[in-house]
Amino acid sequence: MIQAGADARKPIVATKESAQVKSGDVKKNNSVNVAILTLIAIIASAFALYPILWIFSTALNPANSLINATIIPSRVGFDNFVHLTDNPQRPVFLWIFNSVKVAGISAAIVVVVTALAAYSFSRFRYKGRRAGLLTILLIQLFPNMLSIVALFLLLQQIGNIPGLSWLGLNTHGGLILIYTGGALGFNTWLMKGYFDTIPKDLDEAATIDGASRFEVFWQIIFPLARPILAVMAILTFIGVYGDFLIAKVMLKERDSFTLMIGLGQMIQGRTEDWGVFAAAALVGALPIVLVFLVLQKQLIGGLSSGAVKG
Repeated sequence: MIQAGADARKPIVATKESAQVKSGDVKKNNSVNVAILTLIAIIASAFALYPILWIFSTALNPANSLINATIIPSRVGFDNFVHLTDNPQRPVFLWIFNSVKVAGISAAIVVVVTALAAYSFSRFRYKGRRAGLLTILLIQLFPNMLSIVALFLLLQQIGNIPGLSWLGLNTHGGLILIYTGGALGFNTWLMKGYFDTIPKDLDEAATIDGASRFEVFWQIIFPLARPILAVMAILTFIGVYGDFLIAKVMLKERDSFTLMIGLGQMIQGRTEDWGVFAAAALVGALPIVLVFLVLQKQLIGGLSSGAVKG
């Protein structure tokens, strides 16, 4: 009986030993995975930060040149930042203001108009709804670059209409019109998917309480969609702020240039203004950083909500 009891306990001991071995293997695999992911993160960070370090180095180098430049300059000064204001031929801060104005207004219009369109597609059922959604998706398959000539001619004709010259060529109104129209398609699909996740019971309850359709949208649905609205606003702002090609074609006067066009003009055919160019690039990046800092919480909430609900 004693021998039998001892034999009965052997499988239990073996099971505990095997469990400990498996637990050790799992911890070892987790450590290896963490080490690999850490290495990948370090490489990716170095790859992303390397050009930024060069921009800082060039902006702080009083030599104002890329010849014999190093990532750690031998001399450090702020002369390049001072030169941003001493040349009327390159009004950098005016260009930054133009970029912020165009990008900010475009982002605000896109958020409001897209939310209205997406609410319509999400909540209402009417003839042509599905065809409209498919048409928007089809249009987005073609890159905006293909329509530059058509957009140029369109603004040219709009500018010739009395009272609408502010929407023609070489105007910020015309540029905002192009950016707004180009951003509605994809964002409408994105916003519709988010609205579909909001229970329709909220609409019905508000309607029973006497709220109109617009009041339901503006006072209930719109605030609930704040995270995805913040994501859309940030992405639109960054896309418009960093655009060069469309702005270059539509704007011709120096005082109406956006920052991207101005930066291109600063180094076009010249090599001695790289330090000033780098300084202007650093100063021009501040609005995007501020937008991220202001909408950071909403951005994280919007991305996480999309990952869970999508």
